[in-house]
Amino acid sequence: MSDPQPEQIHTERACPGVAGVPDSGYVKGVYMRYMTVNSAAVFQGDIILHPEDITAEPSIAQTTGRTRLTAKWPDKIVYYAIDPALPNPTRVYAAMAHIEANTPIRFVARTTQRGYVLFRNSSGCSANVGYSGSLQYVNLGRGCTVGNAIHEIGHTIGLWHEHTRSDRDQFIRVNYDNIVPGYSYDFNTYIVQGYDGFDYGNQLDLSSIMMYGPYDFSKNGLPTITRRDGSLYTIQRNGLSPLDIATIKAMYP
Repeated sequence: MSDPQPEQIHTERACPGVAGVPDSGYVKGVYMRYMTVNSAAVFQGDIILHPEDITAEPSIAQTTGRTRLTAKWPDKIVYYAIDPALPNPTRVYAAMAHIEANTPIRFVARTTQRGYVLFRNSSGCSANVGYSGSLQYVNLGRGCTVGNAIHEIGHTIGLWHEHTRSDRDQFIRVNYDNIVPGYSYDFNTYIVQGYDGFDYGNQLDLSSIMMYGPYDFSKNGLPTITRRDGSLYTIQRNGLSPLDIATIKAMYP
């Protein structure tokens, strides 16, 4: 199985061009702010929160300690189905082949399993994060590439966006004054957000397939993220970076 070829890059969005309404709630006990877009709770642009996990108030059991928002897929197996209406399903097969070739994750067509991911058509690129134990989705619009599919499957197996690392301020600068109003919280670290994350290694990986671009959610055409020295960087959606691969291997030993 060969790696995907370089593709034109565009950063993942659940509903491109659609304005969301700021909203908030408790997701498995963690207070989170997100955007409601077309009735979906969208976090960080392309992460779809499970509606059944969102409550107006935390339960008593959720008020003590920090609750994990994601779970790993049992036995490193991701059960999947592909909606017949999804255009160009070869994108999905290529993305899965790339991940299988580089990590311990295996993709198995779903038969009767309760927990599985359905790849389906959408206006943009989005996914749920981690294993839910029930039906979950990877949404791929016509413009979503193989690289975007790899990014979304990264969320499916439990990866968050790279810029939310707890140590990110040692490596990048977030320019909050340049961010579209209502989206600043999407740029906070997972420590500030209050959910459990996972920092692999001792540095942020600008080449990670999970990295935001320098102009994401810019309100004025100026960069929202730069290197610490103020210089720009480039993102890639060609495939998992070496550190992405090492992170997944650490998550699924």
